[in-house]
Amino acid sequence: MGEESKVIFHLFGILDVTGEVVAMWIILAVLTVLSLIVKLHLKERPGVFQNMIETGVEYLDNFFRDLLGQEKSRRYFPFLASLFIFIIFANYTGLIPGVGLTDYVKAPTSSLSVTAGLGVVAFVFLQVAGLRCGVKHYLKRFVSPMFFMLPLLLMDEFIKPASLALRLFGNVYGEEMVTEELYGIFPVGVPVVMMVLSLLFCALQAMVFTMLTSIYLDEVTESEE
Repeated sequence: MGEESKVIFHLFGILDVTGEVVAMWIILAVLTVLSLIVKLHLKERPGVFQNMIETGVEYLDNFFRDLLGQEKSRRYFPFLASLFIFIIFANYTGLIPGVGLTDYVKAPTSSLSVTAGLGVVAFVFLQVAGLRCGVKHYLKRFVSPMFFMLPLLLMDEFIKPASLALRLFGNVYGEEMVTEELYGIFPVGVPVVMMVLSLLFCALQAMVFTMLTSIYLDEVTESEE
């Protein structure tokens, strides 16, 4: 069982704000500021920072194009790229020294409530994308190839966001716990190695979440021209 998130304060007297929520707000603020800086300082001859941003965007564009094709990739790129960027930043928050040792700032994706929220966002987006292809197409996929498959296919539709949320939470939380335990046993050396491996691990988890979302998206929009 994971450690229960500590409530820092109550927003409007009814909403509980935890360390994971605080970190999520910080990440969103940082990403917003970075986006504005990039937008306001675009140059034909880019500097180092702009080159890094463009390289990242190009990588994501190629990644989603391989999964969805060029047309779908361009259409849904803003959502999928935003999802990937938020998750990878949220994962890397746990690698910042001091984060996780205090109740005030914690890696958002180490909380099931945050990953569940991401799963719900992905679920709603998939349903909207499916409905945009036509109500007939949207409903038909729940009774294909046979009508009696309806209960199973409906269940599968709701299992998808749950599996996305649990997979991301379990992997990130588990990695944090392993690193913390190793730090207690071997305070020198091993935790550093784990943190280096976590750089790859955190990126991989963001990639898996968005890759699965892209695959589900391709399924619900298969009738698009």
